[in-house]
Amino acid sequence: MIYRDLHDFLRRLEETEELLRVRVEVDPNLEVAEIADRVSKLNDGGVALLFEKVKGSRFPLAINLFGSERRICLALGVDDLNALYRHANEFLSLLPDGLAKRWWEFIGFPPKQVEKAPCQEIVEITADLTRYPFLKCWQEDSGKTITLPLVFSADPVTGGANCGMYRVQILDSARVAIHWQPRSGGAKHFQKYLEQGKRMPVAIAIGGEPAVLFSAILPLPVTVDEMRFAGFLRNTPVELVSCLTTPLLVPAGAELVIEGYIESSEMIRGCTFGNHTGFYAPAPDAPVVHVTCVTRKKSPVFTATVVGRPPMEDCWLAKAAERLILPFIQLELPEIVDINLPMEWIFHNSAIVSIDKKYPGHAGEVMHALRKSAWLQRARLLLVVDADLDVRDLSLVAWKVINNMDWQRDLLPVDDRLANSSPDSSFPLSESLVNIDATRKWPEERNGRPWPSEIVKDEAVRRLVDRRWKEYGF
Repeated sequence: MIYRDLHDFLRRLEETEELLRVRVEVDPNLEVAEIADRVSKLNDGGVALLFEKVKGSRFPLAINLFGSERRICLALGVDDLNALYRHANEFLSLLPDGLAKRWWEFIGFPPKQVEKAPCQEIVEITADLTRYPFLKCWQEDSGKTITLPLVFSADPVTGGANCGMYRVQILDSARVAIHWQPRSGGAKHFQKYLEQGKRMPVAIAIGGEPAVLFSAILPLPVTVDEMRFAGFLRNTPVELVSCLTTPLLVPAGAELVIEGYIESSEMIRGCTFGNHTGFYAPAPDAPVVHVTCVTRKKSPVFTATVVGRPPMEDCWLAKAAERLILPFIQLELPEIVDINLPMEWIFHNSAIVSIDKKYPGHAGEVMHALRKSAWLQRARLLLVVDADLDVRDLSLVAWKVINNMDWQRDLLPVDDRLANSSPDSSFPLSESLVNIDATRKWPEERNGRPWPSEIVKDEAVRRLVDRRWKEYGF
């Protein structure tokens, strides 16, 4: 299903009884986050919430939009998450021989530029960001933040565009700070502007069509345009419009757009935020954006999310990403059978990968290749298991891992240059990366000793007990 904008998606959620309108006034300072946290941790992910009266603002706020498998499927127009795997697989299978390795040149639809856009119905040259329903999520957060933004930037050398989802901190009525991770696309653009000593144009869009929001969170290779990938997900081009005061394109259907620039030397330091790990984490130094203009719809709906101890809304976004990126990972490494980004392990910062192991040392080679790829290079833990193990059965995985591992042999080092080149500030303790080989070992990997056999039940006795089960009194 193709949605025109956020309002279209909200109508669909209401039709399917996946949306609750909260009509009483709520406070964006901690109260909204407390409500969202409770709802997102219900067994089925609860429902999406539309707060119609947010204290201090006349604009409504939607949250937990993607906080269940059902809602993320509704957002992306699929029946189940595996349909995303099938969609990507079908695309790759249709590419001629020899071209699949350059899939990013053929994927999706190029964005379509338009002259007029709903996101520019109202133009505010004098910005006042304090009027909008931005959240303070946790008690020790350094301030209010935009938690579900689309941050647009462009490479000053190539002109290539990037759209990423980074925490945007509200500093005052006309300034924000962008907290991006060092290896993100936006951070790389910023580094180039720093080297050139130039101002960096930035645009921050809020709201929009679900496929656009989803594409912004994916760990896409730098060669892939997020807006083109969104066109692939929705099977039609994304409409973009030129900003009014900065040379960037943004989604025409966004609810609100903040335009501005970064002065290369101006940074904010010493900020702390509650993160998806469930711990507070110090944020790296963040560049300050000076707002030059705000454009919006006449009646915008703001979007937000809350991150913290899982499960939360971002976990379901990660599960959808897991299914979608698997075919692209398998294109690079066909021995990979499946992957699981467990919610309990903070999803995108750990991965269980099953492989069809062919020879001694194969698992180590796979993990090394994954560390060099775009898809899982930032995983704090990579755990590789055999192809016959269900990577979603965490109890079975735990049993196999603890029995299959020799800690001295199978805890594999990660290249220090990779591990230390981009410290992940979201983790409160260690910043190291770990690879674990929990596959069955060939005799040559075990000093000539054969692999021990698992206990197997006697089949005749099993059938006998099946027949007599009721006789035993059960």
